[in-house]
Amino acid sequence: MDYTTIQTDLADGVLTITLNRPERMNAFTVAMAAELEHAFGAVNTQDEVRAVIVTGSGKAFCAGMDLDVDGNVFGLDEHQRPTLTDMRERLDDPAIRSGVRDTGGRVTLAIYDCAKPVIAAINGAAVGIGATMLLPMDFRFASTESRIGFVFGRIGIVPEACSTWFLPRIVGLPKALEWFYSARIMDAAEAHAGGLLNEIVPPGQLLQRARAFALSLLADLSPVSVALIRQMTWRNSALPSPNAAHEIDSLAVFYTSLGDGKEGVQAFLDKRAPEYRATVSSDMPPFYPWWQPDKR
Repeated sequence: MDYTTIQTDLADGVLTITLNRPERMNAFTVAMAAELEHAFGAVNTQDEVRAVIVTGSGKAFCAGMDLDVDGNVFGLDEHQRPTLTDMRERLDDPAIRSGVRDTGGRVTLAIYDCAKPVIAAINGAAVGIGATMLLPMDFRFASTESRIGFVFGRIGIVPEACSTWFLPRIVGLPKALEWFYSARIMDAAEAHAGGLLNEIVPPGQLLQRARAFALSLLADLSPVSVALIRQMTWRNSALPSPNAAHEIDSLAVFYTSLGDGKEGVQAFLDKRAPEYRATVSSDMPPFYPWWQPDKR
């Protein structure tokens, strides 16, 4: 896919995705949604990619949905009258996918499904979808100049991009409701104090810090183990019982112990760096992805 709204750069196993509409403060469009969804889906089969950084070009991260476009600014088909049954039974029907589904949600679900660690480098304003797309990312580093806002109430809509699922899990229900209700734009200090950000970094050091952190996740770690850890942590933490997590844990330990686990144990005993050979594209255990209906 030829990208027009994002740029990608791969170096040392780290893929940097840059939102690239600086003249519009990287405002989100239907085209950007499709490109981000494609990019995050593609990395799952690209073994040369071990981690992903997302940032913005120019002075903003993402100023939210581009509201200055023709027609329905969210790209939705106003002739339809969808129901919950449509969403549950026809989610991938082209009419529902392109005319009803929240474009930001399609992006956050692609990030959620990603098998590689994802790090946000928030270089400026992150508002609306610019804020909600951060939530399924594993770590969030922000410039001291960044501003973050869940501003949906200001324009008469509701939080999107699955943010009512993600944000309470990250910052707690009362804080999530406060930020949603107030619709205010916060500085980095407030977002950090509320638990949204991992670290605040001077502007000139942001990408360097995010990249150094990404590289630290790659050293002497099995890509298959990392992929499973990411998905198990996100998904198991939302299960209703630890017994359900135990089922997944058991299968994951069983199959990894047959592959890279043997090398990891031997390397530990030999007091040397491990040489892992399993790849995410070819060597994930047979129960993965366990959340798909045909794997149950």
